[in-house]
Amino acid sequence: MLQDFITAHKSTFSDHTELRAQVNTSQRVVLLAGNMAANAQSSEGGVSARVYRGGLWGFASGAEYSPDSVKNVVSAATENAVFMDNQVKKGDPPLPSLGSGSVGLKTPVFDPVPQSYLIDYAKTLDDIITRKYNNLASRTVVANFLGMEKRLVVSDGVDSHLFQPRSSILVFLTAENNEGVPIELFESFSMFGKFDELYPDPKLLEEKLDELYKTLMDQRDAVYARAGVSKCILHPDLAGMLAHEAVGHTVEADLVLGGSVAGYNLDKQVASELVTMVDYAHTYDGKAAPLPVYVDDEGTPAEDAMLIEKGVLRGFMHNRDSANHFGVKPQGNARAFEFSDEPLIRMRNTAILPGKDKLDDLIASVDDGYFLVKTGNGQADSTGEFMFSVNVAYEIKKGKLGKAVRETTISGVAFDMLKTVDMVSDDMSWNISGFCGKKQAMTTGMGGPALRCDINIGGR
Repeated sequence: MLQDFITAHKSTFSDHTELRAQVNTSQRVVLLAGNMAANAQSSEGGVSARVYRGGLWGFASGAEYSPDSVKNVVSAATENAVFMDNQVKKGDPPLPSLGSGSVGLKTPVFDPVPQSYLIDYAKTLDDIITRKYNNLASRTVVANFLGMEKRLVVSDGVDSHLFQPRSSILVFLTAENNEGVPIELFESFSMFGKFDELYPDPKLLEEKLDELYKTLMDQRDAVYARAGVSKCILHPDLAGMLAHEAVGHTVEADLVLGGSVAGYNLDKQVASELVTMVDYAHTYDGKAAPLPVYVDDEGTPAEDAMLIEKGVLRGFMHNRDSANHFGVKPQGNARAFEFSDEPLIRMRNTAILPGKDKLDDLIASVDDGYFLVKTGNGQADSTGEFMFSVNVAYEIKKGKLGKAVRETTISGVAFDMLKTVDMVSDDMSWNISGFCGKKQAMTTGMGGPALRCDINIGGR
């Protein structure tokens, strides 16, 4: 657990100051075809300070964490803020006050499990794969743990001591299709918490692995999609990814100020009335959100941010600066991944809300279209334009699933695509396995139901 070397320095703050101590602990095991390809443990930490003066920030950080190093970092950040203020002479007033308070640990800080546990788990899972599944050209098993512990004191806002642990398993299976071309699929299993408690027995994943293997075998006989706009059902996992990449980033206020399409659409219809999208702070449906954030790294208490309400764009995600610019209340979206990173506006648990329809009814309603299940990678920009690969999809013929579809792409403009949504399933799927790569890595949650919409799909 991080010792508290920072609270004693709060009385020395002259300008608005944020002082953060942080340590990230990670463990990683990778088995490639049963052979150890990676076996790593690391712990990286230190202290950083940001000082606000006249509308500008001074920042400094150091890898040493001691009372003396904290003092030096605060002094360096203050000197940087004074220098910037003297040079730029922006002259802005102080940021609006957030008051004061403190939040203690919401999740106990625990020691990572022994590295041998991850190794044994991965080996057992690999043994299950080799015993059960034939016709594989390659297989990879990855076991990961990441724990982020932060202590924060601020001159104005909420002091906090928080811990965010994430454990995950990734399985990659590769086979050859009937033309001898390699095809690879993967499945990720990620949850908030301690690795050994979340994954006590590899056999508990067998049912999901069976599904992954069956899907891979289906892909060996896959057919090409028909190019053009088609009526499609987006699986909840894929809908969540699109919500994050193609919509979420456009409504981050720093990108809005940089010219994002969302800036021209506030309080306008950007989606079907069936679409509501929220960035949840720490609670969803009465339970802890997949990656709960209680206080952000500027000392702002975290609240839910309504982004799209019944198809109308209602707001953006903010840090204190941007909230002040737009004249709204900040809701805790400023987050930093490492101790040496400055907080950026980031998503937390971003999701499209479920509707009232059943997934089976969505599929049954399509006479000729596609069920898009998994995305591999893709890109989106501040215009809302996106292009994603789709590595698992199926034809829908007369309301029934048909042949698997070869890896293809989907593309379009997010707000245009969302306006075509005319059915929304009543289920909800969350995914916290990846990292969002906006300038610095960050763990985020994304979720959604299945959506029926019109979308441009690539062909042969």
